[in-house]
Amino acid sequence: MKKIIEIKNLNKSFDNTKVLKDISVDIYEKDVLCIIGPSGSGKSTFLRCLNLLEDVDSGSVIFDGIDITNEKVDINHLRTEIGMVFQSFNLFNNKNVIKNLILAPVKVLKMDKTKAIELAFLNLEKVGMSDFAYRNVNTLSGGQKQRVAIARGLMMNPKIMLFDEPTSALDPLVVGEVLNVMKELAKSGMTMVVVTHEMSFAASVATRVIYMEDGGIVEDDFPEVIFKNPNNEKTREFLARVIN
Repeated sequence: MKKIIEIKNLNKSFDNTKVLKDISVDIYEKDVLCIIGPSGSGKSTFLRCLNLLEDVDSGSVIFDGIDITNEKVDINHLRTEIGMVFQSFNLFNNKNVIKNLILAPVKVLKMDKTKAIELAFLNLEKVGMSDFAYRNVNTLSGGQKQRVAIARGLMMNPKIMLFDEPTSALDPLVVGEVLNVMKELAKSGMTMVVVTHEMSFAASVATRVIYMEDGGIVEDDFPEVIFKNPNNEKTREFLARVIN
């Protein structure tokens, strides 16, 4: 299987606090990698380092054969190939749904506007939001906004999608609709890295699960190992707390 991202000896600090400690991990094509762990363990910072939304102190992030930590690399171009879905949606509330989706392809990829609108409808169909194409974003529910955010991430035809706790800001009643969209993406073969508190999603959809604690990777294994018979005592203790 082809490596999409290779992370080598990644370190990151904020002020004098070391948040990521010498992390090395490989992400392969069609991986659905779920990252779990307690709050403050460095999960979201690690995810944001994968497309340099956070600068790294040392180490390398090699995406599709290119070290994106090299200052000569055009990171804005590379970000078109790395989709990102945020906890807080990050949509333009003053625009309607379709305008949110076509903005980057038209501005960044110089895509013809008519083609961009056609592609937007295809991606809205995938997330069950095509009936809302001309609605203003600020009239949507949280679950609807997150599904629009996923469709927007798909507009650039990325090689990988990063999800930073995509359901944590949602009403529990609508969490399922977002997770179902993500399950369908996983089935389609999309390479995904998901920071999540949804253990049932990680157990049923992930191809691999990483348990992080205190800025490091404690355990990286198949979901059936992590959830049924983890090797590390820290993983066992965490799962006993969150599942019970």
